Amino acid sequence: MNGSGRLLCALYLATSGGLACTTTLEYRGGGPLWAVFLCAAAAVVPVIAVVRETLIAELRAAGAGRRRPARSAADEIVRENLDAACCERWWTSLGTAHDAVCPHRVPRSSAA
Repeated sequence: MNGSGRLLCALYLATSGGLACTTTLEYRGGGPLWAVFLCAAAAVVPVIAVVRETLIAELRAAGAGRRRPARSAADEIVRENLDAACCERWWTSLGTAHDAVCPHRVPRSSAA
């Protein structure tokens, strides 16, 4: 994690600590219960941000050693479907026709 990421995490944790103190003061001061729960929920949000920053830093560090970024599941599905297309005419005709040089000249039927 670089310096700006560490600074952000420190600010997030300081904010979370301040909100936790506010939650305690609100509870001890006899404030409304909804305000106590609101402050407690707000204290958790910066902790989630720290986890997210740490995860992003780990993913960047893991991806720095690779030449290409990792593909998502949707990219893999699209790649498999593109690789399954046997020729350009089959692809553009929605599987009803094939190029003259295509080894799969028999039209694929979509009938079940």
